[in-house]
Amino acid sequence: MRHDKVISWVLLIAAGSIWGVTFSLAKFATAGGMHPIGLNFWQSLLGFIFLRLYLAFRGDQLPLTSNHLVFYAICGLLGTALPGTLLFFAAASLPAGVLSIVIALVPILTTAIAFAIGIEQAASSRFLGILLGAIAVVVIVAPDDSLPNSGSTFWVLIAVIAAFCYASESLYIALRMPPGSDALTVLCGMFLTGSLMTGIVALATGHLLPPVISFTMVEGAIISMAAINALAYGAFIYLVTSAGPVFASQMGYLVTVSGVAWGIVMFGEQHSHWIWTAMLIMVAGLALVQPRKEARKH
Repeated sequence: MRHDKVISWVLLIAAGSIWGVTFSLAKFATAGGMHPIGLNFWQSLLGFIFLRLYLAFRGDQLPLTSNHLVFYAICGLLGTALPGTLLFFAAASLPAGVLSIVIALVPILTTAIAFAIGIEQAASSRFLGILLGAIAVVVIVAPDDSLPNSGSTFWVLIAVIAAFCYASESLYIALRMPPGSDALTVLCGMFLTGSLMTGIVALATGHLLPPVISFTMVEGAIISMAAINALAYGAFIYLVTSAGPVFASQMGYLVTVSGVAWGIVMFGEQHSHWIWTAMLIMVAGLALVQPRKEARKH
């Protein structure tokens, strides 16, 4: 129905546009004095609370069998604790726009790993997409005048490691998701275990509490990040089930482009021509690695 198609497009554009702001919010929070480990803890904990309340409203329980707990723990490590902390460290030293371009590697790396372990058949167009993703990273780090300073190269590579963790988590979920689980339940359990892992480290290092007790814009950024991640991911899952995976996968383009745009709006970021070139190459790579089949036609 035309009405359903309009709703799907509105949801896609809205979710993709707001999801991109999380890179700027992370930069804002770290620049405001929030330590990346503490930031990851609070963002994970609040994400868990938001999703657990939604699951309770929906009348669903969070399965806590030993099998589910092991699954949540691995997802929490690969999808929250490790990459989130690395990403927030990188956010303190990289422009938000650059960060959003590098994280666009996730579906490209997911495809590369899937080829490597033999769960997807090789295709020349998708190999080209993987190659373009690698070229985009080289375009970011190789030229002397691409990044604000030479030390930024290290943090780009840290962001690449974070993207690799997210890609590994995606494949682990696809291969090991317990029967009867859905994506929101998995995300809720992942946030739970991720917050426990980062909470232990944050407590041990003295970074558990926010920089101030009173509510400030830093705390506002943390709460906003958690709410946006939960809402945008929920919208993505809804689109996968209602409009098909190919339609939903277009959100990746919007997140990358909006991430660059939000960095310009919030921080006045100015990028070199190398960064703009890398963004175009990365978007082309994303287009080539997208899945070819869709549940419903649009």
